[in-house]
Amino acid sequence: MPSRPLTIRSPGRAPARLARRLLLAAAGLAAGPEAAGAQESVTLDTLSVAGAGTPGAGVLGADLPAGLALRAPNRGASRLGLTPLETPASIDVIAGETARLRGQNTLVEAVTQNATGITTIASPGNGNGAFTARGFAGPNSIQQLIDGTRLFVGAGTVNFPFDTWNIERIEVLRGPASVLYGDGAIGGVVNVVTKKPLFVPLNAARVGLGTDGVARLAVDSGGPIGESMAYRLNVSGNRADGWITPDGDFRNLAVSGALAWRVTPDLDLTVSHDYGFQEPTRYWGTPLVEGRILERLRFNNYNIRDSKILWQDNWTQARAEWRPSADITIRNTAYRLQSRRHWRDVEQYAFNRGTGLIDRSDYIEIYHQQEQVGNRFDAAFRGELFGFRNEFLAGFDVNAIRFRHTNNSPYGGESSVAPTNYDPGLFINLAGTRPAYSTRTSQASVFAEDRLILSDRLSLLAGVRYDAPSLHRDDLRAGTSFDRDFRSVSYRFGAVYNPTPETALYAQYATATDPVGSLISLSQSLANFQLSTGRQVEVGAKGLFWGGLGEWTLAGYRIVKDNLISTVPGQPGVSTQVGQQSSQGFEAALSLQITPLWRLDANLALLHAQYDDFNQAVNGAVVSYAGRQPIDVPERVANLWLNYAFAPRWEARVGLQYVGDTFSDFGNTARRPDYALVNLGLDHQVTPASRLSLRVYNLFDKVYAVSGNAVDGIGTNWLLGRPRSFEVAYAVSF
Repeated sequence: MPSRPLTIRSPGRAPARLARRLLLAAAGLAAGPEAAGAQESVTLDTLSVAGAGTPGAGVLGADLPAGLALRAPNRGASRLGLTPLETPASIDVIAGETARLRGQNTLVEAVTQNATGITTIASPGNGNGAFTARGFAGPNSIQQLIDGTRLFVGAGTVNFPFDTWNIERIEVLRGPASVLYGDGAIGGVVNVVTKKPLFVPLNAARVGLGTDGVARLAVDSGGPIGESMAYRLNVSGNRADGWITPDGDFRNLAVSGALAWRVTPDLDLTVSHDYGFQEPTRYWGTPLVEGRILERLRFNNYNIRDSKILWQDNWTQARAEWRPSADITIRNTAYRLQSRRHWRDVEQYAFNRGTGLIDRSDYIEIYHQQEQVGNRFDAAFRGELFGFRNEFLAGFDVNAIRFRHTNNSPYGGESSVAPTNYDPGLFINLAGTRPAYSTRTSQASVFAEDRLILSDRLSLLAGVRYDAPSLHRDDLRAGTSFDRDFRSVSYRFGAVYNPTPETALYAQYATATDPVGSLISLSQSLANFQLSTGRQVEVGAKGLFWGGLGEWTLAGYRIVKDNLISTVPGQPGVSTQVGQQSSQGFEAALSLQITPLWRLDANLALLHAQYDDFNQAVNGAVVSYAGRQPIDVPERVANLWLNYAFAPRWEARVGLQYVGDTFSDFGNTARRPDYALVNLGLDHQVTPASRLSLRVYNLFDKVYAVSGNAVDGIGTNWLLGRPRSFEVAYAVSF
């Protein structure tokens, strides 16, 4: 629930009038070339999610949200700020503090180990941040946001944000969400809500050490500056030697700062800047030998000696929220994101049975330069419609994106090395690295959402969004160019019925669109294709019991996606838009404070996903993949966390993550087996303001694949997950 409103003396009406003029003028940015954006509301009061606190957490965890947060307002599934109990959709709300207490240092860990049915296919090529949800995979189908603003995908890559230290909460909406955020959201949305300035002094720090040279240091500071301003500063750095050799090290740095000004009790202004620097592990997978990973190859890195991966992001936002009355809220956000990326690697490895060597290919060097400038405006109104209580919101969203791709295509170079005791060698650059193409994308949309409350038990929710992106692409080598405009309308209708105040039954119909590739890096070969379209029917139930100590959700759904991309039979170099993919499934989640000492959080996703109509030319013959399981999509996913406060100031926890079988090819012959991971945690509240934590990851040292490659239906290499490792951390507030 929201914290108690802060009482702050007004600094005068003149600044308020000026700020209001600026806020209203920002709406006019839609006509300008630098206008764009989408952003969640600005709230200076801190938000804590209802639920019992974790036993033994002490001061550092005093506000720890626990449970499914069914009564906590959020804007991930509705811009009206509804609670999950009021929303006809499937929503997970993951508190940042929950992720940190469970030892989840990355966004991927926090989402996949806590949200229902979400898995990862993270690799260096997609920014180590790609997800799967409800039968669909990748950043072009599971959209990622920061503070409600869409991050446009450049050549299949999104790499920001990545660190959980600056996260207040993560809102995961499962199922189509284009009506809220535009194309690229058939599978769902992951919205990261960052920490905000506080008018209450807060200072915290954490230091951690672990196996494989892991070292972590983080600081969080916030508080008032006078009577009407507040700040927040977060700095987090991580480094390690890595669990593979050679060159398995990584390092990163995340810095975020925000300044908030409460101009008057009804007007808030916030300016923030976030910086991300990453040099991730330069690892592209481990070769398979006769379909399996040999122990003697498990910890070997077959990349070149002078490999390089570097990502840098700068994210600046200016947010305003004006509440001229209790029934009207006006919000505006202007922002700029700048991303710089560099890869230089050999990325494909395969064991050669004839020679006994590891064959390496695809010596690739790529640079990305990406910039988003945008603005988002919306206004919400509460009142009556036809004599019933009604909530209505409307707004616009505009973006201008520039993207430049430099590479050494056509990617060539081949080499072979011994499986052990090998010389990694140096980068082979046959074609030379030079600018390849640049694009300019402009996107404009209008949207509206309405909630009609027919009674204390029944409400209706509807939404619609019209998107009009336009792309101009220049081929910097051939000297050619093309332009492409897309138009799409997405909508949803839903109803929520409350048989009791703590129980909700709901149904929803929603549509969505996906780009045929990353929109801002669309290639000439895909230029004439339409957006892929999807539709979902979902029914579900959710509620609380035992006086709020228990929370539960159930959901069943069916999603159908049309206009898949396929190779023209007999013409391997030509693609066409055909086919259909579908998924249907069941999801359940439970959170229960069993006793003051025991707590259980669990979720389960059962899915049947398949290609309904998908043909492809293989060696001159037409092959149908109808009935096959889509690439990278598991059909069974489960998470469980059990906490036990076994002694005063002591708490132990165990986490179980299960991911079912997946496939690396359309024909389902290159199988990646299922896996179950066990993670442990032990916390000791040393003093009321300090905590010592021990973490054990992958307790049974399971060998498992996060993603993988295949050639002609045979798996060539798997990108393996973290082996058994240990970390100890000390956190203090002051």
